[in-house]
Amino acid sequence: MTHLIGVFDLFRVGLGPSSSHTVGPMRAAGAFLSGCQPFAGQAARVVATLFGSLAWTGQGHGTDIAVRAGLAGMDPAIADPDAVHALAHAETLHIPGLGPLPVAIVFDRDSPIDTHPNTLTLHIENAAGQILHAETWFSIGGGFVHRQGDTQAEETATPVPYPFTSAAELLAMTEAGNLSIAALQRANECAVRTPAELAAHLDLIAKAMEGCITRGLIGDGELPGGLKVRRRARTLAARIEDRTKRNLPAPNLAMDHASLWAIAVNEENAAGGRVVTAPTNGAAGVIPAVLRYMRIYHPEAGPRAVEDFLLAAAAVGGLAKRNASISGAEVGCQGEVGVACAMAAAGLASALGGSPAQVENAAEIGLEHHLGMTCDPIGGLVQIPCIERNAMGAVKAINAASLALSGDGSHRVSLDDAIATMRQTGLDMRSEYKETARGGLAVHVTEC
Repeated sequence: MTHLIGVFDLFRVGLGPSSSHTVGPMRAAGAFLSGCQPFAGQAARVVATLFGSLAWTGQGHGTDIAVRAGLAGMDPAIADPDAVHALAHAETLHIPGLGPLPVAIVFDRDSPIDTHPNTLTLHIENAAGQILHAETWFSIGGGFVHRQGDTQAEETATPVPYPFTSAAELLAMTEAGNLSIAALQRANECAVRTPAELAAHLDLIAKAMEGCITRGLIGDGELPGGLKVRRRARTLAARIEDRTKRNLPAPNLAMDHASLWAIAVNEENAAGGRVVTAPTNGAAGVIPAVLRYMRIYHPEAGPRAVEDFLLAAAAVGGLAKRNASISGAEVGCQGEVGVACAMAAAGLASALGGSPAQVENAAEIGLEHHLGMTCDPIGGLVQIPCIERNAMGAVKAINAASLALSGDGSHRVSLDDAIATMRQTGLDMRSEYKETARGGLAVHVTEC
């Protein structure tokens, strides 16, 4: 039975700067609390140990703060960013069900791991230092977490009318049912939740994406972390507006706008603000930018264009997550910005009336031209080159959709081929280039 990976999984409101290093660990720490209640009155300390990429870049990504927030009972979907950031140096937390306890966060960069590169363990111990309860968690990208020993989702899946595990199966089902990719995804989503719940979530996500752009356009000052990177979306927007007022619009205005909107979102993310994981926080700007581009530059798009965009994008994102990864720590940035580009290209092609073959082609083009991209954040911060990579991903997505819609959907390289290549490339890629800040730009550019 195939577990649906859909819009409720791939598009979730959370906090920056990272879905795998911030949102995931916060969720894991929160879930850990449910197994601690039997030890109330005995617990004397909580210890969280971070391994792999979480240890190497966790401080730049705020993983320690996220774990504290999760232990304090905060939910990344609704937590106040300021309240989360206030826990940065908290040594004692009021833990729901356990009361005030000291919390230790350990960055273990030495112990080898043979599971997932984003691994954390949490345990509570008594006054004698004896461990009362311990769990191991994996933050597997996009805010998804998995507890070691838990049943895999495939075994508890809800049946859907169109189960697919490859793009080839997806295309065959759209042809057999005379459905668009968005319509097929909608049918699957509505097998799991009601149409009203689906519509409400899509509306929530679209509004949250738009709101993030708006906040990013007015934000100012330096981004946190010590790189002294200044926010520039506000300045870029002012320059575009000034040229427009003087009747000097640039011939590449649409591209400038797409880049601007993506940068605005990812500056919000880098500042630890509220963003939509799409499919990760590090790649959160691509889809909102292309979605706004569609609204402004394609007024001919139908009344359900936004929903169709997000549904088609989710179909592609689900394939990438199922058959490869959306985690920079597993496959590099090709799995984050690359997948976001593929999702946005598919969404745009679908919303503009593309056939299933054209939508699949758009996604393939978007992903193919990100293959091999490393994840090498300078200083372990989701700033350089991450912010600009989102701008480039958004422009590539628009270009990919345009190319696909100009053809008839036939092409040599399939989306399945591109996803399989991304997976193999990720396996071949050295760990230094997978969100550890130990290779690439992270070591060839000084932090100050």
